[in-house]
Amino acid sequence: MTFAELKSLLSKHSEHYFRLALPDGSAVPVSFHITEIGAVSKTFIDCGGTLRKRETCQLQVWVGEDYNHRIETGKMAGILEKGKALLPDDSVPVEIEYEDRVISQYTIDGFDLNDDAVVLRLANKHTECLAPELCGLPSIDRLPSIGGSSSCCGPSGCC
Repeated sequence: MTFAELKSLLSKHSEHYFRLALPDGSAVPVSFHITEIGAVSKTFIDCGGTLRKRETCQLQVWVGEDYNHRIETGKMAGILEKGKALLPDDSVPVEIEYEDRVISQYTIDGFDLNDDAVVLRLANKHTECLAPELCGLPSIDRLPSIGGSSSCCGPSGCC
């Protein structure tokens, strides 16, 4: 889900609560806080030697001991508005960072709307080979490259 899509969703349902559902179906406790909104930029070279860049908006979620705390979607839209200046544009994907035994980062797979809440469905992030043609793997959707492509890992192409 992009920053613009999330902001629009929250604005359309400004009287609802904002909730998060983890990939296993459990919920982040409803008393969570958004402690950071950040622009994350990652520039890297994949195993095929292609220079790539990925930009995301990352929301850090923290659960404190104030069990009566609740975030309404209108307030969450305001939090996003404060962080908008950090982002290159509204089309960047939004990811959620949450600690439950370990710190994990999640993508947003979709949402559910019920009587009182907008619930974002979170999905696990995965690693993948971005040069599958050089590694003898089936083709996948890849991040756009920044420059030319050449193998950095020798004749086989895969590190």
